[in-house]
Amino acid sequence: MAKSPSSTSGVADQGDSAAALAATAPAAQAPAGAAGVVKLAVLENGVCREWDGDDAMVELPKALGRRQARLWIDVCGADHELKARVAAILKLHPLLVEDIAERDQRAKLEQVGDLLHVVMFSLGFDNDQIYERELDFVLGERFLLSNHSIWWDPRATRHLRSGVEEVLARGTDYLLWALADDVIDNYFPILDQLGDEIDDLEDQVVNRADRALLERLFDLKRQMIQIRRVTSPQREMFNALSSREDKHISTDSRLYFRDAYDHLIRLTDELDTYRELASATLETYLSTVNNNLSLIMKRLTGVTVVVAGIGAVGGIFGMSEAQFAFRLDEGPGFWIVAFGSLVLAGIAAAALRRIDWI
Repeated sequence: MAKSPSSTSGVADQGDSAAALAATAPAAQAPAGAAGVVKLAVLENGVCREWDGDDAMVELPKALGRRQARLWIDVCGADHELKARVAAILKLHPLLVEDIAERDQRAKLEQVGDLLHVVMFSLGFDNDQIYERELDFVLGERFLLSNHSIWWDPRATRHLRSGVEEVLARGTDYLLWALADDVIDNYFPILDQLGDEIDDLEDQVVNRADRALLERLFDLKRQMIQIRRVTSPQREMFNALSSREDKHISTDSRLYFRDAYDHLIRLTDELDTYRELASATLETYLSTVNNNLSLIMKRLTGVTVVVAGIGAVGGIFGMSEAQFAFRLDEGPGFWIVAFGSLVLAGIAAAALRRIDWI
């Protein structure tokens, strides 16, 4: 499709929203020099058509004016200027624009006028560290706006691999569930990986309790707290979406949101289990360290008994009144004392060895 000139009249009419976004937006999520991209999918009369870039920005206000059209506006890695243009066309509330621009929100569900603002986080696992990316969804009567960084591709999700048309045909609320469901499902492999690592650490702690294991245990506990901070609010969000009446969410779609809520309940239950296992592993580590310390002290005590026995005998016969025993020209006293000391030390060592003190 040939590109059409971009229209700016809609932007000028929404100066307040654009100004709010420009004033509060931090650095763009996209790499330096990249303004991001807007992708538009429009379902109308059973036909789904898609645009991106400037073509999407030209088609967006036209599609909004057609009452039969259902829209998905996907904003990827956009800077504040591009977000401002989209916000102006959609006539978003300045506070909603500010929340999308800040990109440091907590997971939440918020009603802003006639729109639903959903904030979620996608999780990734790289180099034994968990990273999180904020995802913003705005659900309207006939459109869904998604805003995210370049690190998440919604079209690669499980429900959209075969195309957008089938999902969008069931409603923008169903599309919201499809995107959110994939984000939630991707939590489980990360949690399973952490669980496997905890199992490995449990085995290692018994055999070798060192500082590296302790540091990794604390790191795992921190990562599970991070997952908890992301998933716990989302559980309440999807509970609300599946139970409360909302004109933008159909009765059929509530069942799907209930399924996502059940997944989050299972996720938080598993997370609590793994946190308990990590705490138990930490207690095992401390017990192992204490046991090792007790073993070392016991063996040092055994060595002290042996050495102290030899030292006591040597001290007695080293006194001035007993020095004649060590005079070689007056008898075998030196050899008797030396041999006796070694025999006593051997007997003490054998006895301590038998009771596993050395």
